[in-house]
Amino acid sequence: MKYLLLIPGVLLLLILIAVVRTLLSPKKTSDYKPQEDEQESLRLAKKLSKMIQVDTTSHTGGDDPEKFRAFHKTLAELFPLVFSKLEKTEIDGNLLFYWKGRSSEKPILLMSHQDVVPAEGEWSHAPFSGDIADGKVWGRGASDTKCSVMAFFEAVEQLLAEGFTPPTDVYLASSCTEEWAGDGAPKLVAELKRRGVIDFTDVTACGTSTDVSLPCMFSRVGRKDYDRDRILAEESVLSVIDLKFIARGKGGHASAPGKHTPIARLAAFVNEIETRSPFKKKLLPEVAAMFRTLSGYASSFGLRLLLGNLWLFSPLLKAVLPAVSAQAGAMLKTTIAFTTQSGSDAYNVIPQEATLGANMRFIPHQGEQESLTIIQKLAEKHGLSTEVLHSNDFTPPVDIHGEAFTLFTRVIGETFPGLAASPYVMTGATDAQFYQPICKSCIRFAPVIYGPEQMKGMHGLNENIEYNCLPGAVRFYQNLIRAEK
Repeated sequence: MKYLLLIPGVLLLLILIAVVRTLLSPKKTSDYKPQEDEQESLRLAKKLSKMIQVDTTSHTGGDDPEKFRAFHKTLAELFPLVFSKLEKTEIDGNLLFYWKGRSSEKPILLMSHQDVVPAEGEWSHAPFSGDIADGKVWGRGASDTKCSVMAFFEAVEQLLAEGFTPPTDVYLASSCTEEWAGDGAPKLVAELKRRGVIDFTDVTACGTSTDVSLPCMFSRVGRKDYDRDRILAEESVLSVIDLKFIARGKGGHASAPGKHTPIARLAAFVNEIETRSPFKKKLLPEVAAMFRTLSGYASSFGLRLLLGNLWLFSPLLKAVLPAVSAQAGAMLKTTIAFTTQSGSDAYNVIPQEATLGANMRFIPHQGEQESLTIIQKLAEKHGLSTEVLHSNDFTPPVDIHGEAFTLFTRVIGETFPGLAASPYVMTGATDAQFYQPICKSCIRFAPVIYGPEQMKGMHGLNENIEYNCLPGAVRFYQNLIRAEK
């Protein structure tokens, strides 16, 4: 009995230690606020608007390259010096530009994509209007990710106008198949291999690492007391797999429904996963480092206490985090999202076969094979068969002590004083995965501020970007290009 009485006392002591540690750790606030010239912001917003007005929706299996060549004409009008002074290569709608620098020893490549996902549903601003309203540019591609394309093209356009020669060779790449992991980027990589360019120092792609990795939880992060070893910029991309679950039955007329029909079994399968996830939650080293780095900037003492003392509160954090933020929850465990479905074409017919499509993203601690085995066994329990349609492996983490990250943290600090870099696990895939064979460091980073509204708009309704962040994005790319490597 006395040992049982010791447990609450020990727990209380541990909590007291955590509270004291938190009180002794200084609370940090962000020093950065985007204060941009309104006219310059509007000028860039108009360029982005014209890019959005060109429909560059891509579909699995490919599209007519002429759709993207129409977009290229718009780019040429907006960035005439880029198109007239740089060496341009177009491969089936995919773009590659080469800007010769003073040296070819450590080239850099700035990469984003032209294509966008289909725009469905009712929008407050038409998806390809490019409307400029309420301090934002609206439309499909505004945040994912024509804003990045506009920013690095504009950065180069301005530098060319100055007569600037970069210290090292610069490449600009933009595929038109990123949204469905198509062959656009691989074609560009093959061209770079053919040229013998096989060791880029930096490759950047669209991503969500800006000032805030979890905008619903944290205030903006400052650079006060900045320390490189504390601000670990390690990231990893999860592997992705597309699945089809198939339920078969006898079918029949809706007037005499039986039990355990194909659709009913699919529904039971989904309900079990939604109510009781079969996957293990774990704080990856990258996620733990992110929380430790950002704990001082948390908006409340409770969050500072929780995130700054993972040695004690990690079990609690794993339990509550998915309820606080879906994005944060996706960093802890394998996820499965049900995305497509099919059955009978008639309301009065029970189908003999019904299917359900899903997208799974694996966490390294419970990778592709283990997660797939778990979901297949659960599908079999409900009488379903499983078909693997597509699979991508996750890419290696960025070397946090490497030259590329050192450069990025320096340029971030120069461009956005008051912001700190933070590690994170990227839950979405990008074209960066295809550059691994020729690149030591693929940094998935977009120098624009994504708030909760912008994050929801990606692949969703009413996509937009705040236009006062556009000048900063242009400066970031200029500073990166100017930097001595």
